Amino acid sequence: MRVLIQRVTEANVKINGKIHNEIAKGLLVLIGIEDEDSKEDIEWLTSKIINLRIFDDKNQIMNKSLLDIGGEILIISQFTLHAMVKKGNRPSYIRASKPEIAIPLYEKFCEEMSNKTGKKVKTGIFGADMKVGLVNDGPVTIWIDSRRKE
Repeated sequence: MRVLIQRVTEANVKINGKIHNEIAKGLLVLIGIEDEDSKEDIEWLTSKIINLRIFDDKNQIMNKSLLDIGGEILIISQFTLHAMVKKGNRPSYIRASKPEIAIPLYEKFCEEMSNKTGKKVKTGIFGADMKVGLVNDGPVTIWIDSRRKE
């Protein structure tokens, strides 16, 4: 499971030209799922994400977590996080899970994130053509792969 996390002052997702969901200060989480991913990946990643100390304290030092600031989360499915570009110029997405595997894991990820934050998370629609808008705060952008745990 791969995530790209962006600290934002605001973010939204549009579907068919209309805002489907939006958040204020918090995290935009793009998530890519592969067949080998499991509930253990979800548990590890959700805990890591909500506890990352990437929000400023009163001294402008990144020392607070999403939980500390009461921030919001917008989660967007993005199979292209598993793009392989080793051969040629057209990316291969063979490692990205098909919907029958990815959707239940995506839904479980969102549910677990909601449970851990005590808030309903906002999402896009799995597989939809989405337009994501954001104001990256910092900018702060962090890549995490649950296979590598680094």
